[in-house]
Parts: sequence; structure tokens; C-alpha cells
Amino acid sequence: MNKLFLAVLLACTLIANAFADDGLQMAMAGAHRAPENLARDSARHPAETLKFFGIKPNMTVIEITPGGGWYTEILAPYLRANGQLIAASYDPESSVKYFKKNRADFEKKLADNPAVYDKVKLSVFEMPNKLDFMPTTQVDMVLTFRNLHNWSRNGDAAIIAAFQKVFNSLKPGGVFGIVDHRLPAAVKQDEKASSGYVHEAYAIKLAEAVGFKLAAKSEINANPKDTADYPEGVWTLPPTYALKDKDREKYQAIGESDRFTLKFVKP
Repeated sequence: MNKLFLAVLLACTLIANAFADDGLQMAMAGAHRAPENLARDSARHPAETLKFFGIKPNMTVIEITPGGGWYTEILAPYLRANGQLIAASYDPESSVKYFKKNRADFEKKLADNPAVYDKVKLSVFEMPNKLDFMPTTQVDMVLTFRNLHNWSRNGDAAIIAAFQKVFNSLKPGGVFGIVDHRLPAAVKQDEKASSGYVHEAYAIKLAEAVGFKLAAKSEINANPKDTADYPEGVWTLPPTYALKDKDREKYQAIGESDRFTLKFVKP
């Protein structure tokens, strides 16, 4: 009986994983995605990254600082039927002009396509003081992509305070996933991470400071061609090309940045 039960459980798990994979592929292939975002799938590896974090379509997931909504385009349709996506974006009344505009543009993106985004809930996350962006112990997963380097300008204490809010929001066993541009360990990181790169060990230290356990790390988003020593930092590389046409072929050949991908779990 035990062997039969285990066999049935394994079959159910495989079926569930297959449906989850299909759901991700359908979300990625959706006509709602901006062509320029779709073109970057080969560099950002969204399906592999989300599967590494263990996402399931029935989860409650918070995406912190979604920016222009690159990952939101995948998460929203994937979670729409059986899960919940909460987008923790900038304050709509922010005193910072860029933040205020980014939030307005993001809200318009959602409002313009209700068939995809009508179930997305909005909350506020803006370093260093506006961090009440999620309910307590009700969330399965919190994700943030390429944001830690920006938060560093606020100092370690501010990041730890934000990570504590993330920790508090998660159910026991909940996952915190972080992706960011990786600074080589031998290169000194300045306090504000002005190059856009941060040490992998730095991210781990800050997350562990609030009680997270590092469950796994992945090289899904690694790029050994990236030397992280460019005139305009990480923004020298695609897709930004901060130097415009200067040495563009050189930076195009390098590709997008080398990134660490870290999975933390709340005990």
C-alpha cells in the first residue's frame, strides 16, 4: 500500500509539474508581451529561473519593484486563474519624479490589458521608508529581479529592514528569490554599488541577517564573458548600451550581465 501510495503521489507531482511548466510557457508566449521583452528571454531565462525558485500557479507571489513589468508579463497570466500576484511598486505620490512616473506607467500597463492584469493587486515599496507592502505570514513567495544594487544606496540597515518585512510576510517554508548583477568577489564593492554590481556574498549576508536560510544558488543567469569593469558600469552592456554606439559590437558580444540567482527559505 505504501509503495502504491508513493507511486500515485509521484505521478500526481509529475503531472502538476507538467501543468506548471506548460503554464509558464503559455505565459511567456502570450501576445500581450512587449516584443522587446520577448526578445530578451534567451538572456534572462525566465522559465528556468522561476522553476528554480519553485513557483506554482496556485501561489500568492509578491514581486518587489517590478519596474516596467518585464517579469510581471509572465507572472500575472501564470498566476491569474489559481494564484495571486501582488506587485509592490513605487509610491504613486512619491516625491521622486522618476518613481512617481514609473508607478503611473506601470499602472497604465496593467489597466490597458485587463484580460491579463485584472487580478494583479498593487502595493507600495519604496526605499527606505515605505515598506508596508504585504500582509504578514500570508505569502508563498517573494521575488525581486535586479534591484538590490539600487537599494544599496540607502545603506545596509535599510535593506535589512526591507528584508525583515519580506521575512515577516512569508509563510513558514516560503521562498525569497533574488537575482542581481554579480560583482567578482575579488573586486571591492563600494557602499552604493555605483557600478550596478553587488557581491553574491553581500546578498546572502543581508538575507541571513533577518533569519533566511540559503536553500540553493543557481548559475542559470551566469555569464562568464562579463568582467564587470566597464566605463558606465553594468549599464554599458545590453540592453542599455550607455555608451550608445561606442564599442557597441564588443558589448553586444559580451551580452547581458553575469547574475547570481539565490533561493532563500523562511524556516
